[in-house]
Amino acid sequence: MTSWSEDASTRTVEEIVRWRTENMAWDKQLRRGRAELINSRLAKRISWEEYTSNRELADRDLAECRRRASILTAELTRRSMY
Repeated sequence: MTSWSEDASTRTVEEIVRWRTENMAWDKQLRRGRAELINSRLAKRISWEEYTSNRELADRDLAECRRRASILTAELTRRSMY
């Protein structure tokens, strides 16, 4: 995802839509990575320790992705009310 600013209110609708599209692509990438991680563990290509370590990192990224999605959705919703 490109540089992120917490204050979406100063951005144009086009920028927010672009950020949301990029965030959706990031979410898809994260979900694909999680599936690969699970498959690697099931195939015993990685250890339990490596799996849990990588899973924690993936969970943090997913939480950030979802947080950004809610901010962007709220901003777009707020603007559509006017």
